[in-house]
Amino acid sequence: MDNMQQFKGSSEYVVTNELMYAVNIAVALQKPLLIKGEPGTGKTMLSKAISDSLDKELIIWNIKSTTKAQDGLYVYDTVQRLYDSQFGDAVSDIKKYIKLGKLGEAFDSEEQVVLLIDEIDKADLEFPNDLLWELDKMEFYIPETKELIKAKKRPIVIITSNAEKELPDAFLRRCIFHYIEFPNEEKMKEIISVHYADIEEKLLKQAMETFYWIRGLKDIQKKPSTSELLDWLQALVVGGVSVEKIKEEIPFLGVLLKKNQDIDALFEYKEKGYVISAFRR
Repeated sequence: MDNMQQFKGSSEYVVTNELMYAVNIAVALQKPLLIKGEPGTGKTMLSKAISDSLDKELIIWNIKSTTKAQDGLYVYDTVQRLYDSQFGDAVSDIKKYIKLGKLGEAFDSEEQVVLLIDEIDKADLEFPNDLLWELDKMEFYIPETKELIKAKKRPIVIITSNAEKELPDAFLRRCIFHYIEFPNEEKMKEIISVHYADIEEKLLKQAMETFYWIRGLKDIQKKPSTSELLDWLQALVVGGVSVEKIKEEIPFLGVLLKKNQDIDALFEYKEKGYVISAFRR
C-alpha cells in the first residue's frame, strides 16, 4: 500500500491502529468494510473521517426497515411518465424517468467516492443478499433502458451494523470486518480533547469516573455512549455545575440515560449505598 493514499484518521476523529489498518486493507483489497460496535462508538462518523482524510466525496445511503436493494440502484418513475403522457408530453425517452439511487450515484461518479451504507441490519434479511452481485462486480443492469451501469471508479464502501440481525454468510465473505471496541479511559480522553481542548481537568476526572461507573452497572440496559458523554460534559460546563456535585447528584442525568428503567435502576443503586468507585482501567 506504499504507493496509494492511506487513511490515518482526521483532526476530528480519533482512530485506533487496528481500525486504521482495517480501513486501508479494505481499500487495498477493494472490498467493503463492515463496521460493528456499540451505538455511539463512531461507526457512522468513520466514513466522514475517511472522506475528509482522503479528500473524496461522501455518499450516504441510510437504510430503513422498508429499504429495498433496488432503491440503491435506480428508481423508474412510472407515475411521472404516465402523468406526462396524459398531458401530451413526449415520453419516448425513458431514460429521463430513471433516477439513480445512492449506489448508482457512487458507480456513476467520475471520481472515486466513499459510499456509506448505514445500519444495514435495519433492512429485511434478504437485503444484503440482494446486493451481493452489485457489491462484488460493481455493476447493475437497467432493463428499461437496456443500460449497464458499471462503476467508473470503484467506490470505497463502508457498511455499518448495530447487530440487530445476523448478516448472511455469503455477504460476510465479501467484506473486511472490524468491531469498534468501546474506548478505554486513555482513548476517551483523546476523543474528548478533540472536542473540548480546554475542559477543566478536575471536572473531566469526576465526570469520567461517574460515566464509567454508570456503564459498569449490570442493570443498565442502554449504556451511555461516547456521544452522550460529550453532550453531558457540555451540559455540565454550560450549566455551571460545581465539580463536587457531579458524583453526588449526577446532574442532567437525562443526557446520559434515555430509559426510565435505567434511571430507576441507578437510583436504586444509590439508595442501597453503592458509591461511585475510583476510576480504574
